[in-house]
Amino acid sequence: MTITDQDFQLFIYALKNSSKYDFSQYSEKSLRRRLAKVLADNKLTPPLLISRMKNDNKFVEKIVNEITVNTTELFRDPQVWQAIRYAILPKLKNNSVINIWHAGCSTGQEVYSMLILLSELGLLEKTKVYATDLNAEVLNNARQGQYKYRFNIGYLDNFDKVIKENPYNFEEYNDVPYENYFYIDKTSDLIKMSSNLKDKPIFKKHDLVTEDNTLYVKFDIILCRNVIIYFNYDLQNRVFDLFHKNLYDNGCLVLGLHETILGSYSVKFQKKGHAYYKN
Repeated sequence: MTITDQDFQLFIYALKNSSKYDFSQYSEKSLRRRLAKVLADNKLTPPLLISRMKNDNKFVEKIVNEITVNTTELFRDPQVWQAIRYAILPKLKNNSVINIWHAGCSTGQEVYSMLILLSELGLLEKTKVYATDLNAEVLNNARQGQYKYRFNIGYLDNFDKVIKENPYNFEEYNDVPYENYFYIDKTSDLIKMSSNLKDKPIFKKHDLVTEDNTLYVKFDIILCRNVIIYFNYDLQNRVFDLFHKNLYDNGCLVLGLHETILGSYSVKFQKKGHAYYKN
């Protein structure tokens, strides 16, 4: 479906005026593509979509849930998680408390990856893990900690690379059973995270675009992976400012594998490997 410039601007305006959501600084290219899919899936024209948004708050939430991108997996990009395991978390082992924020946590696989890794390193008990997302629906999925097994069978390979293998010592192999952290039910096509993992994080709805830190703590690590790629330059800087203010000195920010900090905020962080450390 073709979306005219006027249709697109009217959608942004209607969303901002009928809700608390502001997508005006999202990357226009990706947002147009997702808006076209939403229109096709709901069999609506732009004028009909906008008309319903003005009078139906539940419909607005539905559209926001559909238009936000929610792609994640357990130990996504194992090389990043290997860096977290061997270069980032060891620096925090003497902290009395470790605070970690997963911003834009989606359906929660990244959060459970961190919890598993913290447990393996003996750091789980003294770590407070916070996970936020704009999309209330995916937050509910994250709380449940259940995922399709056959669709996500690659999770097990990722788990092996991060938890069982040591990329710096190929002779080392930790035979950690999957059952320590999740139950695989092939008949029901499910991977179910263990209760002790599900009970640990604090999940909360949060909008990086419009809200400040509503968790009211400072952080040793913030993970915001594959989120800012959907924001324009000004909005990216707004988010980097939020993270910079809420990291402890020498705290680190982990972005997506293909994301980077450009412009004025690049001098406020020092990149080391896969992490950006607050100057």
